[in-house]
Amino acid sequence: MAEDGLFRLDGMVAMVTGGGQGIGAAVCRRFAAAGAKVAVFDMNPEPAGALAKELGGIACVGSVTSEADLERVRGEIEAKLGPLSVVVNNAGITGRSTELWDLSKKEWDQVFDVNVTGVFLVCKIAMPGMLERGFGRVINIASVAGKEGNPRMSPYSASKAAVIGLTKSLAKEVAGKGDITVNSISPAVIHTPILDGLPQSTVDYMVSRIPIGRTGKPEEVASLIHFLASREASFTTGQCYDISGGRCTY
Repeated sequence: MAEDGLFRLDGMVAMVTGGGQGIGAAVCRRFAAAGAKVAVFDMNPEPAGALAKELGGIACVGSVTSEADLERVRGEIEAKLGPLSVVVNNAGITGRSTELWDLSKKEWDQVFDVNVTGVFLVCKIAMPGMLERGFGRVINIASVAGKEGNPRMSPYSASKAAVIGLTKSLAKEVAGKGDITVNSISPAVIHTPILDGLPQSTVDYMVSRIPIGRTGKPEEVASLIHFLASREASFTTGQCYDISGGRCTY
């Protein structure tokens, strides 16, 4: 965010799902500092409201699995901030950590509903306006687990692989239809509240595979997302960028 305007987001309206904490909150702060108007989308109204007040944005409460919620939220954003130009699909859940054969179909479906169907629905409500205006940035949060597969996390790993495939498909659908890009990132384990729902043994396994030897910071992830949301990223689309502390070297 240099003073000469590099990577500025002035005039952009951004919605960040799961924006009330963790990576989402770090992205909201980074976007606001770069000049964007920010809509903090979260199921929990308290952290979303507090962060929106801090940043001078708006809080949007709802579920990414509800098409009705998303249509309502889009209307709120357009009325208060303006048309959506940036979407960050950050909302996600890990599901229960256990062997595949111990999982119920309901548990499998819950993870896919949030992590995959949620991304689909957000893109579905955002893309027509982006196409109409000829500009848009979509950044989907995948995971290293979607490339390598983490043991005892089959639904999460499979859902994040699906996010990568969805990203590449949508990017090709909108390529050449204005300055619209669709990218994803695949973080290794990041120090966020999502880790609280995992056994320590699972967290230790993930950290053990990171050559840098630590978890990532939400602010480090936000810096990569910031570039992908910027106007400078106009020739970057259909990609999945690792941010893994050296875990991924392929």
